[in-house]
Amino acid sequence: MNKDEIGGNWKQLKGKAKEQWGKLTDDDFTVIEGRRDQLVGRIQERYGYAKDQAEKEVRDWETRNDYHW
Repeated sequence: MNKDEIGGNWKQLKGKAKEQWGKLTDDDFTVIEGRRDQLVGRIQERYGYAKDQAEKEVRDWETRNDYHW
């Protein structure tokens, strides 16, 4: 999967991510722009999770949405 494909898929899945993590703002999603490490970091920040917990949430979300970067 190339960078353009990842970006396009992210735009489609951003709404589902917003539903999952309502504390993340539009500005957060602008910064994230489909980068997994940024998503994990923002979840840690907004929810006060440890990195392992944020990683698990993202992994579970990826599985439910059949999304892999």
